[in-house]
Amino acid sequence: MGPLIVFTDYVKLRDRCRITTLAVAHDHPAHEDGAVVPTGRWTPISPTEADLLRAPHQAPEAEAVELVAFPALRTLSTTHGPWWTVRPPFTPSPRTRYANHTTSPAGDLTVTVNPANGKRLGIHLDNWDRLPYAHRRLSRRRLCLNAGPGSRYLLIGDTDASAICRRLGRDDPAHHPHTDDIRAYVRAGHPLRCLRLRLDPGEGYLAPTELLPHDGSTMDLPEPSTAAFWLDHWPIRAFPSLI
Repeated sequence: MGPLIVFTDYVKLRDRCRITTLAVAHDHPAHEDGAVVPTGRWTPISPTEADLLRAPHQAPEAEAVELVAFPALRTLSTTHGPWWTVRPPFTPSPRTRYANHTTSPAGDLTVTVNPANGKRLGIHLDNWDRLPYAHRRLSRRRLCLNAGPGSRYLLIGDTDASAICRRLGRDDPAHHPHTDDIRAYVRAGHPLRCLRLRLDPGEGYLAPTELLPHDGSTMDLPEPSTAAFWLDHWPIRAFPSLI
């Protein structure tokens, strides 16, 4: 199964979305050996592809991808430290968890760095909730807000972790889906494509990043951007939609 994107306007989605294939990186100076990265041949998303990605009316909120707007965020400076740890630009619930924030330089194919080796992970899975295969779809969604000054991209794979694990024979209920599963899947020659969704300053996304292969990117963008992240079980349409 692929991502379920909540949208009502194909034209708005097309203007923000491109698609390409993914491949295993070898001897790449910035990435871990074996990391999965976009090939870079980005093409517009077609109406047929968009229809396959459209979230149905009763889509489970834990599986939905949403692009959201926070116009007030455009006026906030990113030079005063981690202000979002104290005053996020929305009303958090008692269960909302601040995850982290990061500043990504311009021009990076993928942005997430493995602190153990300083190399970029490429397309990966999060594990904040660390749920096993049998319960993976119960993980919290992650909210990302782009505080600028530049735009950034959300990269998401078109096949989720459950389908990847089934294809690899790693669908034991106790198995914990991992980035290594994505790498093994692509290394074995199974097709995996990647969507690239643009987020301008003051915009963000809600996505099941423990279920969908993903990362951020600033490739072909002229400015760095700072993004902040929170976790919660937000209902669909909890925030103003971009598309």
